[in-house]
Amino acid sequence: ETPFELMTEVPFLGKPLRVSITPETKTITIFYHTSPDAAAVQWLSPNQTAGGKQPFMFTQSQAILARTWLPCQDGPGIRFTYDATVQVPADLMALMSATNPQQKSADGVYSFKQVQAIPSYLMALAVGDIEFKSIDARTGVYAEPVTLEKAAYEFAEMGQMVAAAEKLYGPYRWGRYDVIVLPPSFPFGGMENPELTFATPTILAGDRSLTSLVAHELAHSWSGNLVTNATWNDFWLNEGFTVYFERRIMESLYGKSYAEMLTLLGYQDLMETMEDLGRDTAATHLKLNLIGKDPDDGMNSIAYEKGYFLIVNIEEKYGRERLDAFLNKYFASHAFHSMTTEDFLTYLDAELLHGDANFMAEIKGWIYKPGIPSSIKKVSSERFEKVNAQVADFAGGKAAATLNTKDWSSHEWLHFIRHLPQPMSLEKMHELDEAFHFTTSGNCELLDAWFEHAIHNKYAVAYPAMKKFLNSVGRRKFLLPLYKEMLKTPEGKAMAMEIYKDSRPNYHSVAVQTLDEMVGWGK
Repeated sequence: ETPFELMTEVPFLGKPLRVSITPETKTITIFYHTSPDAAAVQWLSPNQTAGGKQPFMFTQSQAILARTWLPCQDGPGIRFTYDATVQVPADLMALMSATNPQQKSADGVYSFKQVQAIPSYLMALAVGDIEFKSIDARTGVYAEPVTLEKAAYEFAEMGQMVAAAEKLYGPYRWGRYDVIVLPPSFPFGGMENPELTFATPTILAGDRSLTSLVAHELAHSWSGNLVTNATWNDFWLNEGFTVYFERRIMESLYGKSYAEMLTLLGYQDLMETMEDLGRDTAATHLKLNLIGKDPDDGMNSIAYEKGYFLIVNIEEKYGRERLDAFLNKYFASHAFHSMTTEDFLTYLDAELLHGDANFMAEIKGWIYKPGIPSSIKKVSSERFEKVNAQVADFAGGKAAATLNTKDWSSHEWLHFIRHLPQPMSLEKMHELDEAFHFTTSGNCELLDAWFEHAIHNKYAVAYPAMKKFLNSVGRRKFLLPLYKEMLKTPEGKAMAMEIYKDSRPNYHSVAVQTLDEMVGWGK
């Protein structure tokens, strides 16, 4: 036995475990059990799953929730390998962020091994009525049986994505690249768990139009999983590079005009976040200061989109060819290691800037100062300009049914909805709905944007569909805008509280923590 003690609890961080060792100690074995109430873990009853017949369980360790289900040094700058044995009911399958089975075992016992050193936030486990379907030799999809064929169709181009990514930034270092489609309560779009990306079913639009999310999680196999932010203050190093990489993959597969649409939608998200946080606040810095805060608070579009535009700025300065050569060397030379913002700047100066003090000062302005620098690259999209023309025609009185919307992608539809005139009469809302069936859309991105208009314009026709949406979808990206819009009026707040009371049991703790505070739950 080895003496140990649990120290005083620290807000957001939990209780430090102090173990007394000697200079000769090489290994510590910790015997423990965990709680079913662990914040990382969500237990779903059959009626909360797609199939409705079997329960489901999944974990979400990012940012600092790994500590709630296993004792570990739970910071992104510390890496470990792991192996595990998991026993589940024989009619269920267990999967982890490791080498995975492709069929259910007869006895419900599964063994896992992750031979590459990973940070704790990439520890992941999922258990449920899950089946596997191969896409190609090294990619495939896991999902509940009722979802499997739809998911396999949606992700049919994953192998091409992996090939495009390798062509850009070097070999994929993790063996297989598989995706599991989780039940809808999963709080994020995706989670880049090694060898097994966790994905929300909200990207199953039926037309492969939302698969840039898969490209994003795949890109994390280099930026994040391979070279990792050393602390959550450096979160932009994971996400800014990943968004840049994601859009390069999408450009490679679908062309420049497609990537331009993604960039402009991302820019719109960034501007909205800037307004929410305040353009002159420290919360808009790329380098964060999260002392005394929950790291989850820093996980917004600043790291993603402001980080992306900084990298685009570097590309504009040095050209794509030189930036690609730099990134290839960066990923290769720092593989399976962590990186602080300051160490990155030192490496960037040595390998690309070569002492250009003026440009380094500009880069530091992006990182250490609030707001958006004036040097941001101008964003434009020819395809969205055509959408803007239709928005203007509708605002000018042209009938919705006569607008030229032929062959629009979901990105063009999203841009259209986002830029509809405000406010609108109930007659105009009904006209749009009659023409384009937004309230009954199967695309969650479009639904979320449309429901914001419905709340703002008191279009009650859409409320039943919106309530069903909020009850069944747990992705935080979709929940927050709708609850925020409802809370702007007394009648909206009453509706928000009614919906939240019914829906809260279906949300993961990551979403609940944010929403409880937003709606004033329990006060």
